[in-house]
Amino acid sequence: MKYYLIAGEASGDLHASNLMAELKQQDVEAEFRFYGGDKMAAVGGVLVKHYRELAYMGFIPVLVHLPQILRNMRQCKADIEAWRPDVVILVDYPGFNLDIAKYVHQKGICKVFYYISPKIWAWKEYRIKNIKRDVDALFSILPFEVKWFEERAYKVHYVGNPCVDAVENWKATLSSKGEEVRKQIAILAGSRKQEIKDNLRMMLECAATFEGYKLVIAGAPNMDEAYYRKYIPKGMEVEIRFGQTYQVLSESAAALVTSGTATLETAILRVPQVVCYATPVGKFISWLRSKVLKVKYISLVNLIVDREIVQELVADRMTRENIIQCLGDILPGGSARQQMLDDYEEMNRILGGAGASRRAAEGMVRELKI
Repeated sequence: MKYYLIAGEASGDLHASNLMAELKQQDVEAEFRFYGGDKMAAVGGVLVKHYRELAYMGFIPVLVHLPQILRNMRQCKADIEAWRPDVVILVDYPGFNLDIAKYVHQKGICKVFYYISPKIWAWKEYRIKNIKRDVDALFSILPFEVKWFEERAYKVHYVGNPCVDAVENWKATLSSKGEEVRKQIAILAGSRKQEIKDNLRMMLECAATFEGYKLVIAGAPNMDEAYYRKYIPKGMEVEIRFGQTYQVLSESAAALVTSGTATLETAILRVPQVVCYATPVGKFISWLRSKVLKVKYISLVNLIVDREIVQELVADRMTRENIIQCLGDILPGGSARQQMLDDYEEMNRILGGAGASRRAAEGMVRELKI
């Protein structure tokens, strides 16, 4: 069968690539064409456009690049219609992907599957109408989504979380376990330029107050070192490592993490963390968040267990004083470290074991035969 996949950022590229590998196991005649990244290209098929040309976040960047975004959409629709796949598989990235789903459905081109649901339970709940209308099957990776969608009369398939697969696959490549805890603090400042600009300098300045700890930035795959260097305080010794996020985390005593998939990966690796997410006009954003967001938390870790087990320093809560206090509490000897590690075990039990990519592939092939 012919599979057309669309992933708009680094995490989507990772999870889509693992899904593609499993689809090849389920369907020996699988053909792939996709918007995605290097990991998907490594599995095989035709990379039509790299996600570097797609990933814009925030009102101003989207507005500035709107002509390019609209051009990408037109090109994607035309490419799908010309190739005539058996299914379009959308991976997160809702602003782009829901528009593609609408087009494919209206044209009757093929089935539409969604893998890694848009986070409409957090905001823009009205998008449930679009999903019901345009998506033939949704494969969820977060356990609490099942109840949320069922309460709105839409059945979803929970397949487990692919981050568990990714971590387990990485662990399988290790020749030895290594040191349990090293004198190192990991800095994960997001995968977009705006996130790095807003967060990195303060994260580094706060982490540097703890003497004896090496600071290591886990670089996002779509960024270059020069961009990070712009926000490293002059004279500060900081290592930047690309393509080694799990290794960096596993070698670290604790981490400062900008919210996103990285918070979940950090918890699966059992590394204590503080979630940091600065924004311009922080007080206004905090007020807006209370009016717009439909959930109590922004980190997946807290959402999964439905309580705050990692500190979320968001908008006006992200101050130097708060970061230093919270980081000190989770470093070795800190008062909150063991409790967080215990809570991580609960979160991992709720997530379930590895095999999400395989279960998703099996479910998709099964749906295509109906």
